[in-house]
Amino acid sequence: MFPNLDPKKMQAMMKQMGIAQEEIDARKVIIECEDKNIIIENPSVIKIKMQGQENFQISGEVSEEEKSSGENSEEDIRTIMEKTGRSEDEAREALEKANGDLTEAVLQLS
Repeated sequence: MFPNLDPKKMQAMMKQMGIAQEEIDARKVIIECEDKNIIIENPSVIKIKMQGQENFQISGEVSEEEKSSGENSEEDIRTIMEKTGRSEDEAREALEKANGDLTEAVLQLS
């Protein structure tokens, strides 16, 4: 950014301006979109606090995963099973009846 500037001095200057940086030790970042998931493997994640807002800078190996419309995620089914104590088949059926709405499926089985 600024040539010949010591990183420690840069951090001190940023702190004086009210900017705080924190590196987050992350293994994977998933951004869930309506029609796909953006997956970032081996990410470098920096959280920047500035003027009362938190921003994240993420870089890494990016891939995309299309969501299939009629299929419910195994994670959602496990969550329903944990919350309700019901079987996998019951959880899957409730999730299908609720059109993929996790909260509605849990309420149906509770």
